[in-house]
Amino acid sequence: MAEMLLLGLILGISLFGLLAAYLLARWVLRRDTGTKEMRKISDAIKAGAEAFLRRQFKTIIILAAVFALILFVGYGFLRSHRGFDPVSTSVGLALWITVSFVLGALCSLIAGYIGMWVSIRANIRTAAGVKRSVNDGLQVALRGGAVSGLMVVAMSLLGVGGLFALVNFLTDVDPTKIPFLIVGYGFGASFVALFAQLGGGIYTKAADVGADLVGKVEAGIPEDDPRNPAVIADLVGDNVGDCAGRGADLFESTAAENIGAMILGAAMAAAIPGVSPLFVLGVMMFPLIARAFGIIASLIGVLAVRVNGDEDPMRSLNRGYYIAAVLSMVGFGFATWWLLNPANAPAAWWHFFLAGVIGILTSIAFVFITEYYTEYRFRPTRSIAEASQTGAATNIIAGVAVGLESTALPVIAISIAILAAYYLGASSGLEHGGLFGTAVATMGMLATAAYILAMDTFGPIADNAGGIIEMSKQPKAVREKADRLDAVGNTTKALTKGYAVGSAALAAFLLFSAYLDEVRNYGLNLAAVDIAKPAVFVGALLGGALVFLFSALAIRAVGKAAYYVINDVRAQFKEKPGILKGTQQPDYGRCVDIVTKGALKEMIAPGLLAVLAPVAVGVIFRLLGVGAETVAAMLMVGTIVGILMALFLNNGGGAWDNAKKYIETGKLGGKGSATHKAAVVGDTVGDPFKDTAGPSLHVLIKLLATITLVLAPLFI
Repeated sequence: MAEMLLLGLILGISLFGLLAAYLLARWVLRRDTGTKEMRKISDAIKAGAEAFLRRQFKTIIILAAVFALILFVGYGFLRSHRGFDPVSTSVGLALWITVSFVLGALCSLIAGYIGMWVSIRANIRTAAGVKRSVNDGLQVALRGGAVSGLMVVAMSLLGVGGLFALVNFLTDVDPTKIPFLIVGYGFGASFVALFAQLGGGIYTKAADVGADLVGKVEAGIPEDDPRNPAVIADLVGDNVGDCAGRGADLFESTAAENIGAMILGAAMAAAIPGVSPLFVLGVMMFPLIARAFGIIASLIGVLAVRVNGDEDPMRSLNRGYYIAAVLSMVGFGFATWWLLNPANAPAAWWHFFLAGVIGILTSIAFVFITEYYTEYRFRPTRSIAEASQTGAATNIIAGVAVGLESTALPVIAISIAILAAYYLGASSGLEHGGLFGTAVATMGMLATAAYILAMDTFGPIADNAGGIIEMSKQPKAVREKADRLDAVGNTTKALTKGYAVGSAALAAFLLFSAYLDEVRNYGLNLAAVDIAKPAVFVGALLGGALVFLFSALAIRAVGKAAYYVINDVRAQFKEKPGILKGTQQPDYGRCVDIVTKGALKEMIAPGLLAVLAPVAVGVIFRLLGVGAETVAAMLMVGTIVGILMALFLNNGGGAWDNAKKYIETGKLGGKGSATHKAAVVGDTVGDPFKDTAGPSLHVLIKLLATITLVLAPLFI
């Protein structure tokens, strides 16, 4: 009965989240769609975004189908059955892992697509709302973004909870072993997220770089000027990169962390003497219950957002975030008291509650740290703007320095969070409570994931709305209101990247611990990783090198795809001299098609490198008898290097972008000055950092963990 109550609550709140997303989408779609000129621009953005996603998803589905077949053959026929396997046959193990992989991939695709589908329809309605007031525009953009946030978290929860219920109903597998059968769900989500983020990131930055260099620098025309042939491709890129890509990223975050925490929870609960199977199940279900309460908290936070008078829109968004965070703490308190309260350790629940609070506070700390390093109100970004006065070279030197400096405070915050959560768990009176404490902190950091993703998707919706207003030549007063929302959107996108890498860092420790637990479950007592062994040391080196090589391929891909865009824009200016005079129309569709082909072609190499490298290391070093340990070293060092590199790329790129925007406010010479041109060059360098390689590294970090979780038995 209690088991049905837990699963019913999880699945019920998941369905409630999907219903809330549907109702918000209906609310957005009923809003005014503005003038005929505005709709014409919006329709072009919509057509370009949907054409790109159709091609991209076709490519991803083919790659995922091939990998699903490899998984099934590898587990079902190449690996022999072992006595400690959760099910009685190799084919049975292969079937469940493959099914969970396919479901994870499909759910991730669906969640990303629906979020983007709404965002490319919310942009025109946000533009029309801004004509009335800043509050109207902000509410449409945030609620359009919330559709994506709620869809992602609810579908992730529904997938993990539904798979658990399905395995529990159809088999007689011990419930504590079920997470090992459904780890493929997180891997499928990671697989899709990597290619979605890579492809979208390459597209958006190739179009942005091409539009800026030829439009702003060479032709001297403003951003979002309708005379620029790449302007529609640039606006399309905001959606496919920041909406579909980030949606897939946070989908796999919540899916992978849920399963990893369930594995650690099962290990901790099973080690407690004399507890009932019901308590063990409750501990395993705790991550899902906590995530479910987070959906409700995030929805209330979104609905509470309103701009009061001339208030800064960012203040109203922050207010909604704090409401969601406080309600998440309340939900955590109830869930820990209810499910983490064994008779032999009556004080355990509040230890874990505090660990969850630490996770929530860490997410807030990451938001503030990211804001400090990327907002032009503060010293780091202004130092880059000031350096631009002496040219592009000093701008780039200052930007690299800010990016490198920005890694220190986040690492200190994550270190404090991991240590505090670990020792709170360890002092709870439960064996293995320390590791589960870090898992609970990760759950806390991801508690407001739906609200954070709503703020992230708000960014491209507001950006598109500003572009539509600019291109349709709306009055100056309307453009100024749109610029206020666009500036806030740039901030929310930067904050979300900081949040994403922070959650990836906390989750990495959780998933690494889950990997060691899984290896022990499959019969290898790997208590620690001995880096003094030559083979294990080599695995660690390869993990660090993988991050650098992956980043290089992602950044180079933007350069190659941008090359196609730049050449096309220049060619159109020559073919139709009347474009710059306003007497001829650019061919927007041709540019969209060129950048689509370029982005999809360039995403394959870095994506396959990330997937195949850990597999190759595990299989090759298995021949030396240290496959599982070598992969653990690769995972550990790759994660550490990946976190630092992602922080450098995200914050450095964001600071370059806002240094340019600071100058565009009229400071240090303003638009068109030599200082501004130097800042545009720096922003162009930072674009692939912050919107392609950096966000893709968040996914790489978690992909390394999920692929090793799925393939661990093949490395032993």
